Amino acid sequence: MDRDLVETVSLRWLRRLVIAAFLVVTVFPFYYMLVLSVRPIERLLLDPGSLVVGFGELTVDTYTEVLRSTDDGGQGFLTFIRNSGLVAVAATLLTLLVAIPGAYAVARLRFFGRRQVDFLFLAVYLFPSIVIAIPLFVAFTWVHLRGSLFGLVLVYLSQTLPVSVYMLKNYFETIPVSLEESAAIDGAGRLGIIRRVSLPLAAPSIMAVALYDFMIAWNEFLFALLFLVDKRDRWTVSLGLSQLADGVEVPKTVLMAGSVILTLPIVILFFASERLLTEGLTSGAEKG
Repeated sequence: MDRDLVETVSLRWLRRLVIAAFLVVTVFPFYYMLVLSVRPIERLLLDPGSLVVGFGELTVDTYTEVLRSTDDGGQGFLTFIRNSGLVAVAATLLTLLVAIPGAYAVARLRFFGRRQVDFLFLAVYLFPSIVIAIPLFVAFTWVHLRGSLFGLVLVYLSQTLPVSVYMLKNYFETIPVSLEESAAIDGAGRLGIIRRVSLPLAAPSIMAVALYDFMIAWNEFLFALLFLVDKRDRWTVSLGLSQLADGVEVPKTVLMAGSVILTLPIVILFFASERLLTEGLTSGAEKG
């Protein structure tokens, strides 16, 4: 065996080992969480380190307790899921509604301060969320939006909009101007060009931004706690899960069931849109 063949085979197996190691590190926590969520608490106390659940041990009582309403002795996660879904979908749609024309304007129009816009968008993330938490709390209390899901949507909009505009702007800049000029020659106006030319070509990037915005709104905890802590019927899933974690009387199997419920929608969305997400995140990386 010559040196070239040895290096090729070694690198091939090294790559497989690295991928396998990353896969184990990524999948194992979720697998163990799933195992704990379907085991009776008695079996867990007897054998907490078991990674295999016998068919006779499987139970869905933990999920029933998590999803059942509080009036029936459950944890009320169905209400939390509904609230999180409404907030995440509304925040995503509003972000795209504002970010798409904003990103197109930054990418195509010429105006004073255009070069500084990128820095201004990203400068928002130089400050931790806790810095703006108190001013937002005070302002939303004045306008009577604290404790409402709509107020929480507006807060998430301020968090997701800058990076959404930045990501979409980079993709719009990769679309050849000649395509839009051809549409303009054919009589299309600016809105027609955006709707018929730019938006179809930017679909992968828009999908990536939508998933990014949805994941932020679905998983966010700080602002949800700050604005909704005294309105239990409007809690999101992250707030409900923190309640399970803080409750001494709540079995850890029930906590794991709540964690699975919080994680599963994001996992399903990611794998369902993996191709579009990959294309969207890499779009705009090169200009040509």
